[in-house]
Amino acid sequence: MSRSPIVRAYHAMPGELVVDSFAGGGGASTGIEGALGRPVDIAINHSPEAIAVHKANHPETRHYCEDIFAVDPLEAAAGRPVGLAWFSPDCTHFSRAKGSTPLKKEIRGLAWVVIRWARAVRPRVILLENVEEFQTWGPLTDDNRPDTTKIGETFRQWLAELTGLGYNVEFKTLVAADYGTPTTRKRLFLVARCDGGPIVWPQSTHGKGRGLAWRPASEVIDWSLPCPSIFSRRKPLAEATLRRIASGIQRYVIGTANPFIIPVTHQGDRRVHGIDEPLRTITAANRGELALVEPFIVRHGHYSTITGAGLREGCGAGTFRGQRIRDPLATVCATNDKHLVVPLITKHYTGVVGHEVTRPLGTITACDHHSLTAAFLTKFQQNSKGQGLGEPLHTVMAGATRFAEVRAFLTKFYGTSTGSSMQLPLPTVTANSRGGGHLGLVTVLGQAYQIIDIGIRMLQPHELFAAQGFPSDYDIAPEFNGKPLTKTAQTELAGNSVCPPVAAALVAANATAAARAA
Repeated sequence: MSRSPIVRAYHAMPGELVVDSFAGGGGASTGIEGALGRPVDIAINHSPEAIAVHKANHPETRHYCEDIFAVDPLEAAAGRPVGLAWFSPDCTHFSRAKGSTPLKKEIRGLAWVVIRWARAVRPRVILLENVEEFQTWGPLTDDNRPDTTKIGETFRQWLAELTGLGYNVEFKTLVAADYGTPTTRKRLFLVARCDGGPIVWPQSTHGKGRGLAWRPASEVIDWSLPCPSIFSRRKPLAEATLRRIASGIQRYVIGTANPFIIPVTHQGDRRVHGIDEPLRTITAANRGELALVEPFIVRHGHYSTITGAGLREGCGAGTFRGQRIRDPLATVCATNDKHLVVPLITKHYTGVVGHEVTRPLGTITACDHHSLTAAFLTKFQQNSKGQGLGEPLHTVMAGATRFAEVRAFLTKFYGTSTGSSMQLPLPTVTANSRGGGHLGLVTVLGQAYQIIDIGIRMLQPHELFAAQGFPSDYDIAPEFNGKPLTKTAQTELAGNSVCPPVAAALVAANATAAARAA
């Protein structure tokens, strides 16, 4: 998303205040600014880290770093009318990601601040964003679990309060990818207005049957970063994560030559998707949920800025930096010094294995849940007995191949098979106890390749913010307490953020309608 406004509603809300409550690092504010062509007047958040990021990117805004209920709407407005108030109350104690963990009434009750502002300063347009489960808001039992006999009771009471104050209210679920954001983040949006103007829902611009395709996750991946081997980690990955990686490799490397994203999840099934689709929802619990895999060709002994394969010892020479398999193969020398690398996205939550990088990124959480996985391949050969062999070590990557580890890994987590024709892409991983067997064979452009290593790295904060739709020049690491904001704090802010393109579309539609109504 560009920092320049996508829509300028010049005559919307003249002389009125625009307020971003629960402002976080500034996702909603960035969208509002893009829609109105003017800065947000007031931003409120209890987190000093969030306010630091908001201040760095929205210096003209008046900031309140305190509890949302500690800010007096009348004092903050200082007699000026409020044209637009945006609210994004904490969603963690409504989200399914919370699982069976006990809930807190205080956090679930934060949305009551909307009623406080509506009573005190009567914003003409109120916008709210939350998870879909916000509609289930109801009382808790004595052990702080949702009372299943009163699901949605508090939500209906809250709506009644708002409509009782003279507001017309509508709510609807929107998917960020439909509005040009490379993530499939799905959220509930509510529009309330008391000025008699119409509530307008913006038209989707991207996706099947629309003018533009969904933006793929591959757009936000930093291909220059290396993807270290899973077999050289100091702390081994959890077995469930390894199982999902194996499943993703089976589906998106062995079964296809296309790039893909795999989620390394803590629970659930083995779903995956391609890089031609938006990333799955980015959440505040992002502990390395997504990993990336894409086939590409690399010359041994060189660092690839395209693929992030990293420096590998070998016989390569010259300046070859790698290429996509869709392009004609670069000049072939007497020494066979090219091998294939396949990246994918791995998720560590919500029951999803992963997907190709041709699809949008899934939901980003506040913890590090998304990671990039890469399968390193080399030419496959057979000996006179038909047993599978890789290229000689000195020809492939001296000291860097892991045939045995990969074979053991795939055999353990995906099983064995008798194999299939070399004329077809192999659908299964096979093992041969006498000499290596058919290990993770992949057919690319009519040639067979064998997996020699598997790498993984977590998606970095700048990739997560890009997936949420923030502009490339957004400052996500301003100085905080004398040091740049920590990576953990950056990741949390990305996962908790509103996708700016969705906010911009919603505000532009209703601000323009407000101008017409006025």
